[in-house]
Amino acid sequence: MINELTSQRGVPEQSAVELFGEWARLGRDEGMEKGHSPSVEEMISNVLDRTTGRFSAIDVGCGNGWAVRKLAMLPDCYRSSGVDGSEQMIDKARSIDPDGEYFVGKIPEWRPEEKADLILSMEFIYYLDDPLAFFQTLHDDWISEGGSVALGMDHYLENEDSVSWPESLGIPMTTLSIGEWRDGLECAGFTDVETLQVCPKEGWSGTLVLIGTKA
Repeated sequence: MINELTSQRGVPEQSAVELFGEWARLGRDEGMEKGHSPSVEEMISNVLDRTTGRFSAIDVGCGNGWAVRKLAMLPDCYRSSGVDGSEQMIDKARSIDPDGEYFVGKIPEWRPEEKADLILSMEFIYYLDDPLAFFQTLHDDWISEGGSVALGMDHYLENEDSVSWPESLGIPMTTLSIGEWRDGLECAGFTDVETLQVCPKEGWSGTLVLIGTKA
């Protein structure tokens, strides 16, 4: 994602929904899939260790739905859906996968009709005004008992190259440390919280992955 992000430097402040709607119109969503797939593969692999039997999943901030479709291909996933605030992204998801389940919804207000066993989210959480409060909403209104969350983000305090993104992109982001993100999940009631840094490389600390379970 970093190459896509840095290409937008100098734009006036806008919302993430507006930015990603523009990316959908320009076809840049394909680059997001290519860039984030390795991290999402790691996220799914690690969180599946906590699932038993068949499960349902929701991708929060699903973009064009590529991770929704990845989850749907897993043999034990009986329902996979996605929600995004960008109508353009959801239109793209529905054009690619007409039989899929995709929702346009403003987060954090939107709620699923049924709780899910697995919540996945990649590169979305830090765009919220109060992401730690949303952790409580996820725990109370989104996750089934015994279900888990797997949240990935490239923008966090220890990933130094990402710290300048809010200013350079002109988009508000919540910048927290690994410990603050972990504490936020625990305060929301999630148990067995773990943090991972996956797919690091030279000069890049990797994607921060937060995993927690609702007891």
